[in-house]
Amino acid sequence: MKNETIEPKPVVIVEGILIFSESRVLDLLDMRVFVDTPDDVRFIRRLKRDIAERGRTTESVIDQYYRTVRPMHFEFVEPSKRHADIIIPEGSQTDVTVGLLCSMVREKLFAEKPQSILV
Repeated sequence: MKNETIEPKPVVIVEGILIFSESRVLDLLDMRVFVDTPDDVRFIRRLKRDIAERGRTTESVIDQYYRTVRPMHFEFVEPSKRHADIIIPEGSQTDVTVGLLCSMVREKLFAEKPQSILV
């Protein structure tokens, strides 16, 4: 694991599938966003990626999905969304949600540097 020191900034965006399952991280976040993607979409993305980029067979991807990926998702990822302030459902008005999140970031940046003009 690589550690990297990051100097304080007005906005730091942290992403990761298991980010909400670590309470020490949760306590540091001002806003938590969870993108909720349906099971079938997640599986199809994994299947395509693992075949194309990792040279795996369909059977091996399906086997791994049922043995480890699916159970771990329901044990760790799915319960962690209860910690989210905003849950974005897949296929929803993504443009509206992204616009809202961008506005919130701009507001935070403007509050930190009122002399700046943000676009």
